[in-house]
Amino acid sequence: MNSLGPGTSLIIVMRGPLMSTYPVCKTILCIDDDESMLGYQRALLERRGFTVLSAASARLGLQIAVGCRVAAVIVDYHMPEMNGHELATEIKRLRPDIPIVMVSSDDAIPEHALSVVDAFVSKDEAPRLLLPVITRICGENLTGLKGNRITA
Repeated sequence: MNSLGPGTSLIIVMRGPLMSTYPVCKTILCIDDDESMLGYQRALLERRGFTVLSAASARLGLQIAVGCRVAAVIVDYHMPEMNGHELATEIKRLRPDIPIVMVSSDDAIPEHALSVVDAFVSKDEAPRLLLPVITRICGENLTGLKGNRITA
């Protein structure tokens, strides 16, 4: 056993960057009635260092968005009890500071629905674009984000 006596210093040398390029403890809430899409989003985001909360219904998602500290919300447009526009509107009413990314396989989302969210990603493009959009939204100054909606 190696012991250090009084007055002895221990110096630790670290090689490589101290800071990771991945987010530190950023939590993303994913809301979608499709369990397989929730699983996909969880795997994609957790691989990049995000913590992921998920909800299979709009009502549960709203409760989580209001009650938990999240960096962003990903919401599906088509859901049975409340569509993504209604859900995003309610989240923004209660927590206007949370950026919202809407995803949908439908390319004809009404403009009024898109005007509520900070970004839109087609589900067809999600494998390529969802992570960059989330990373950008979580890394930007949120006060300046509103006028710069991202459409992917």
